[in-house]
Amino acid sequence: MAAGLEGGLSQAVKRTVTTAPGRVFGLICLMYFITYVDRVNISTLAPLISDELGLSNIQLGLVLSAFGYPYALLQIIGGTAADKFGARRTLMICGGIWAISTIATGLVGGLLSLLIARILLGIGEGATFPAATRAMASWVPAARRGYAQGMVHSCSRLANAITPPLVVLFAAYLGWRGAFIALGCASLVWVLIWVLYFRDDPRDHPGVTRGEIELLPPHMSRAKASARKVPWGALVPAMMPTTIVYFCYNWTFWLYITWLPSYFVKAHGLNLKDMAIFTFGIFAAGVVGDTLGGVLTDFFYRRTGNMPLARRIVIVFSLLASMICLTPALFVNDLAIIGLSLATAFFFLELLVGPIWAVPMDIAPEYAGTGSGIMNTGSAIAGILSPIVFGLVIELTGSYSLPFYGSTILLTVGAIIAFFFLPKRGLTFSAASDDARATPYPRTGAVQDVAAQ
Repeated sequence: MAAGLEGGLSQAVKRTVTTAPGRVFGLICLMYFITYVDRVNISTLAPLISDELGLSNIQLGLVLSAFGYPYALLQIIGGTAADKFGARRTLMICGGIWAISTIATGLVGGLLSLLIARILLGIGEGATFPAATRAMASWVPAARRGYAQGMVHSCSRLANAITPPLVVLFAAYLGWRGAFIALGCASLVWVLIWVLYFRDDPRDHPGVTRGEIELLPPHMSRAKASARKVPWGALVPAMMPTTIVYFCYNWTFWLYITWLPSYFVKAHGLNLKDMAIFTFGIFAAGVVGDTLGGVLTDFFYRRTGNMPLARRIVIVFSLLASMICLTPALFVNDLAIIGLSLATAFFFLELLVGPIWAVPMDIAPEYAGTGSGIMNTGSAIAGILSPIVFGLVIELTGSYSLPFYGSTILLTVGAIIAFFFLPKRGLTFSAASDDARATPYPRTGAVQDVAAQ
């Protein structure tokens, strides 16, 4: 098993470096990294920002959650836009908005302007992951979806790990305001490269070989995609269990992202340097978890030929193992044990990401943007509620560990739902509505076992 995992991972990494599809995939990985730097930098610098602007814990909780409102609203809209108009155009617009909002954060003068900047960031990043999933549905073969989703999200977790020491370093030389401005300018550079290199249809890219095209899924033309109606009646019920499971996962994930630096500084008295070291170690464990989860689900699929089972095994194990590892942090005061508990819990939590993001691509590749937008709405809602509840509990009780009790409950609930209700079949669509390169299906709205793919 270990040899198979190692061989599959090394081959995938080689493809990423040496082929045009691989370089496109590398650009998407870089986008995930940058968006998470721009997303979580505020939590690292929150102690400095709240001190300068005079923010209470409740006000800081509102600021940290402000990103989530437009992010939630734009998930489905943005995913549908990417399905209809293409990931190239969608991510170009989104990238410009999130870059400007990051620069604007460095120019804020108080609570209101900070809230506006965070809302603008949520608007800019709202469609990014659904649009990227739409791009990968065209550029990644079906058998590598788990690896692809695990790898891109491992890049976002790498950003989680690197951001604390990175922005602390930037802030030491540029101040916290200059750190935001510099990071926003880096985002603008990515947008330019994306527009110049990416094409929605791999067949339009001059660097893609005939052999690579044969391995890729069929691509729906923009004109045909714009003309087709999204099958909401079939897609929403199919994605709902996955959305609920993803909400349960993200309740805990958002606690890590938004409150972990403040937890170490205010609950355990760490300075910014020591906080950055602890936070880096915990998020680095997530990088490994993301990659391994994607590799594992593809490995189980190759071994069993059963795609739903390959997704479910990893997802259920991830949630239960994370719940078990998180529990010690609730009952001990030793900082080393707490750090180890949080790191192992985050490692197991992140095993879920690759398989669960592959689910929308499994169910309906033609509507992967819309499907992933539906699923990621669960993340966005958790991103709104979780930071506010955390801040409210801290304000009322003074305890930074109490909110993690809710995490253990939701992780258990998510595992139960995943075990019994994750989709076992994928949607298919009639050949009459597809172009000549698309794979024909029996009838519109019909379903077939994804294990047979």
